[in-house]
Amino acid sequence: MWLARVVALPVLAWMLGLIWFSLTLPGAAPLGLKSDGVVVLTGGAGRFRRGLAVVESGAARRMLVSGVGEKTSRRQLAAAFGIATRRLRTTDLGYQAVDTRSNAEETARWVAEHDFKSIRLVTSASHMRRARLELSRVLPRGVTVLSDAVPSEPKAPGLAFEYTKWLARRGALLLGAA
Repeated sequence: MWLARVVALPVLAWMLGLIWFSLTLPGAAPLGLKSDGVVVLTGGAGRFRRGLAVVESGAARRMLVSGVGEKTSRRQLAAAFGIATRRLRTTDLGYQAVDTRSNAEETARWVAEHDFKSIRLVTSASHMRRARLELSRVLPRGVTVLSDAVPSEPKAPGLAFEYTKWLARRGALLLGAA
């Protein structure tokens, strides 16, 4: 009986945490909120278009698309989204990132290069916490990060997986792992 309780407690804590995680997913930020730059993490529907809308509305001066395939050009990106290449004149393509950690490192280099004091982070709602966690690890103090989550309808397994990855990464950082 005691073994069942020992196993049940962490499972219950994980489930309650997942419910909290699900109910508190961030949303989109108003375009009226300005930042120096906008960072779009590749990998999900709607992210690129949201970043482009932010720049074109004047809510940010430049955009970084982090995690672009190494052979992708502005011209190819414009063609893929059916837009004119000139609309990407203030867009930088980041080719170094392959995961959330390297997205953060690529973003930190870009922020330093442009001496930005604020960025808007565009990613999916379920990915936002982990992306912000990684950014907090590498961005200089004083850089403000505005969450701008692209709406999505995550399925329970994907949401649970993202929650578990966030928990694991948070735990690793608390234990001193880089």
